[in-house]
Amino acid sequence: MDDSTRRALLLRRMAWLCVVMVLAITTLSAYIRLTRAGLGCADWPACYGQALRRQPQGATIGIGDSDGVVAARLVHRVVASAALLLVALMAMTALGPRPRLWRAGRRALGLLGLALFLALLGRWSAAARVPAVTLGNLLAGFTMLALAWQLTRPTAYDPTARPTAGLRARASALRMLALAAISMLYLQIALGGLISAGYAGLACPELESCGAPGIAWHAFDPWREPPLGNPDGALLQLAHRLGALLLAALVPMLGIVALRRGRRAAGAALLGLFGVQVLLGSALVAGALPLGVALAHNLVAGLLLAAAFGLALPHPSLR
Repeated sequence: MDDSTRRALLLRRMAWLCVVMVLAITTLSAYIRLTRAGLGCADWPACYGQALRRQPQGATIGIGDSDGVVAARLVHRVVASAALLLVALMAMTALGPRPRLWRAGRRALGLLGLALFLALLGRWSAAARVPAVTLGNLLAGFTMLALAWQLTRPTAYDPTARPTAGLRARASALRMLALAAISMLYLQIALGGLISAGYAGLACPELESCGAPGIAWHAFDPWREPPLGNPDGALLQLAHRLGALLLAALVPMLGIVALRRGRRAAGAALLGLFGVQVLLGSALVAGALPLGVALAHNLVAGLLLAAAFGLALPHPSLR
């Protein structure tokens, strides 16, 4: 086994550890955010969004946190610090010694950049009132998960992982579908973040419809602090549900194409995760935002994005 092969094997092992750590970080972050918003509180739904709203703008939030939130914040900081060190080590392993593993190194540098961005963003997360901070945490955290997942795949280290001329069209079709699904998943995650940060979770209590919300485009502005009760939240919910319908057409198509192209495990995982996510989304509305279901919905969204990123990589079956 030559040096580059040994380093690729080491990087894959570190990438698996990074996946586990990022899953823990994103889940803890969601727990802190949702618990502070009121999910799971004793006098639900009267307490929804009230604890944060009582704090004056710019004040430090954290006084009066439950023991669970305090413990989650501590574990979150420890794991996030360890993840930052891990991705720095991954970048050095890929790009330090020669021959450099450029293919994996670019993703490792992306992980490092995202980890530094999240560390910087963490300075404003606790006292944030605008949804932009929540979106930054969500999108950057899930992108870290997706990149780390790609680095667990052997083809992330193989510079020859390209389809042959005869199979290029098949590989291109799968990749284009994967990129379309990734784009739509990012949009759905962003809309979910706006709903969460805007306390709009109860804006549409029925599964079938959201009534007739007015067209208030400022509801999509992540730099605008949502008003108490968020009267425009129904528009966000409607957009999120329309996005779910688009994904219901796109993701199964991607999964089926993956199965037919020899990516059976990846295609089956994608289809299974999407089915679970649909059930969780329905349970969120029907159960009036139970905390456990909301956390699971957040977790599966990240796993779906990672699965789609994995299908965007070349594969030996398509060479």
